[in-house]
Amino acid sequence: MTTYLIRRLFQAALTLLAVSFILFGLISAVPGGFMTVYAEKSDMSPEDLARIRAKLGLDDPIPIRYLKWLGNLAQGDWGKSLTSKRPVLQEISSRLPNTLLLMGLALICTILVAIPLGILSAIKQYSWFDHFFTTLAFAGQSLPVFWFGLLLIILFAVLLRGPDGRPLLPGAGMYTLGEPFSLIDRIRHLILPISMLTFVSAAEYMRYLRSAMLDVIHEDYIRTARAKGLREQMVIYKHALRNAIIPLVTLVSLDLPSLFGGALFTETIFAWPGIGRLYFTAALKNDYPLVMATLVIYSALIILSNLLVDVVYAALDPRIRLS
Repeated sequence: MTTYLIRRLFQAALTLLAVSFILFGLISAVPGGFMTVYAEKSDMSPEDLARIRAKLGLDDPIPIRYLKWLGNLAQGDWGKSLTSKRPVLQEISSRLPNTLLLMGLALICTILVAIPLGILSAIKQYSWFDHFFTTLAFAGQSLPVFWFGLLLIILFAVLLRGPDGRPLLPGAGMYTLGEPFSLIDRIRHLILPISMLTFVSAAEYMRYLRSAMLDVIHEDYIRTARAKGLREQMVIYKHALRNAIIPLVTLVSLDLPSLFGGALFTETIFAWPGIGRLYFTAALKNDYPLVMATLVIYSALIILSNLLVDVVYAALDPRIRLS
């Protein structure tokens, strides 16, 4: 097991280096590049632009610039944002708690909704319950995310009003501006974005778990467990779910990087001040150091999440052996 982990970590490091080089090359090849932010300023002379290019090292070949960036990265210097002039890590760390709050709660709600519905749909196959929630699952996977978010805003923040005449639920932001901190106010701002994320993600999770449960509950060892007189609840949750949940573990593990990366459409539509919206704004403003740092961290988390999937597989299924 230790040898396997060391080998996989070494492979992960090489993969991350290759990914970071490709990302750096693609960003450097964008028309206008790093100088777009400065070229748009009318008070910049050609001499000023040339001096900035020399300071940023943009006249060097891309491999040389990448090695310099990698050396600074090894020293903890991720560069500065071209728009805010703040260190990139400060920009990311200021938004990270907001993204962790939103995505963490959304993931918990998704699991709490998807697992019971997936199990019950498999047990009650072809019943009205199965047909109803399977149809909802197809709808959740088919609806465009941005359209569904706008629909929630129109319904709960525009059309429906509370007794005081204000919107039933706020449609943007993390809290109400100009008001003191209130836990109820924070919860009200979380309801719509979490509902949107939960509906879309739970639909996918439920369908995978239902399909896996249907494959498992007809296996011989399930019939043997029932023949031994075990309670149906014990058969389903201890024997069937343990093996059927493996595909769901894969999905959840691969979605863990979104705890950092956030949800681009959700945070943009609901004006949530998280990493996803920060990345979107940085891309629009050609803030390449911030875009590069966000993509590299997200890539690293994806690579580590794949390693985590393999380790969890071995823990859940004793038939899997790591060498």
